[in-house]
Amino acid sequence: MTRKLLLSTVVGALLAGSMLAGPAGAFERTPDGNIIVFAGRQAIPVLDPHVRYDWSTRMVQQAVYDALVKYEGDPAEIKPWLAESWESSEDGKTWTFRLVDNARFHNGDPVTAEAVRYSFERGLKLNKGVAWMLKDFLAPEGISVVDDRTVKFELKAPYAPFLSFLPWWFVVNPAQVQANEVNGDYGEAWLTENAAGSGPFRIGRWEPNVLYELESVADYWKGWPQADKRPAGVIYRIIREPAAQKASLQRGEVDIAEGLTSDDYVQIANVPGLVIQDHKGMTTFGIKFNTQQGPTADLNLRKAIAYAFDYDALIQIYNGAASLQTSPLPDAMRGHIAVPDIPRKDMAKAREYLARSAYPDGGITLPYVHVAGLEEARRIGLVLLENLKELNINVEITPEQWPNMVANGSRVETSPAMTSVYVTPISTDPDAVAYQYHKNSWGQYYAMAFYDNAEVSQKIDQARASTDWDERARLYAEIQTQIVADQPEVFGMLQNRRWAHRDYLKGFQFSPVRFTGEVDLYPLWIDAE
Repeated sequence: MTRKLLLSTVVGALLAGSMLAGPAGAFERTPDGNIIVFAGRQAIPVLDPHVRYDWSTRMVQQAVYDALVKYEGDPAEIKPWLAESWESSEDGKTWTFRLVDNARFHNGDPVTAEAVRYSFERGLKLNKGVAWMLKDFLAPEGISVVDDRTVKFELKAPYAPFLSFLPWWFVVNPAQVQANEVNGDYGEAWLTENAAGSGPFRIGRWEPNVLYELESVADYWKGWPQADKRPAGVIYRIIREPAAQKASLQRGEVDIAEGLTSDDYVQIANVPGLVIQDHKGMTTFGIKFNTQQGPTADLNLRKAIAYAFDYDALIQIYNGAASLQTSPLPDAMRGHIAVPDIPRKDMAKAREYLARSAYPDGGITLPYVHVAGLEEARRIGLVLLENLKELNINVEITPEQWPNMVANGSRVETSPAMTSVYVTPISTDPDAVAYQYHKNSWGQYYAMAFYDNAEVSQKIDQARASTDWDERARLYAEIQTQIVADQPEVFGMLQNRRWAHRDYLKGFQFSPVRFTGEVDLYPLWIDAE
């Protein structure tokens, strides 16, 4: 069966809603295996692995591309992938990686040390997406090819988190990218909706905002966890409303869904044929203030809002599947401390801070922007609206698509006064969170607060460069305490990570460093017996 015919068959069945629940559900049986249908709310506007990342984008990037190493398990551990081994120098400045000898790109080209060198150079020179993780410590000229299977990184200075970020630096095929360059753009325009990877899946049909097809690579160089059950592919289908997701899952039109509401998870908990994945992760929820422009540039107003907020409502909204933040760092992250006196609801203190602000009588309207279709974030906005009425502050709740939120949040002039953001650290190292509060990270995805404290930025720089964990731990304790004192956001909660899937879907593996709805597609398979 041709791919085009196969996909039209599957999509037609899905859109018609004619397939039955149970083992003969959403997946389509084909001579090459079964196609898994994943329902998500978020589109994939840019597939380029060096330009952009968010949960839906990265889920597909990790399916299509490989990196030197990969995060797996809970707690998350770094495992060899394209690199079979590595070593670092005593001073922490030189890292050498030895590659496997059998990795191949989808067009058959070998994955070489030059491909790795080129990929890191590309990421650094584009200076988008992943660049912030390494650019302060790694220059393109610091990457060299020792031989076809050995690549060396010479850092400008020791950088303790270096290895922890490498799972998100995916390797592209230089030959394919260079063949599609336009005016020296490093193939950026082409890689927006095309791929040059070596991962377990390749790109099939690509219909932005509708569906994205991935075809499994039968002879994937690393093999398959369930070789005899390898899926023929995955269809990532956009369903923006939680109610529609739940209905599609119950009718057997999709095999797995992210983004159901907390009430939905309670309602389907005991439905035969459905399984709920519920894991305590490192995903934090906060309401980020624009600290540089408008009313929320006033520290006292930010403090007033933080003390007026009803934090217990967060736990209620998530039906207990959450815990309150005690620091900007997630509880499970190395270096976390419980910051003394982190704000909790206290209207007396809220009024004291309001009286010290430039708006002692309130009388202002503040926007609260959240991801469209995310019911919990909307309900949190309603809580905030009710809380701030007591301070004579009006809240304007505004739903927005995530790509637009990122675009608006990238500039001081367009970032809203209050933005609802869920953040999953991309690394197990505390720098992954701390650096979001560094001046150099302004406008980089979650740094929508434009927080500016020169002393904090200096301590972050010190902690990044130190190879002495005791020194780093002391610095991160001071960093966490000062950030809370400066209140660039309402520090809310740690959200449990949840998905619902049909019971015939096997191989689900949770790792806390994955983003909100992100799933590792590689180990999934269908038990259709």
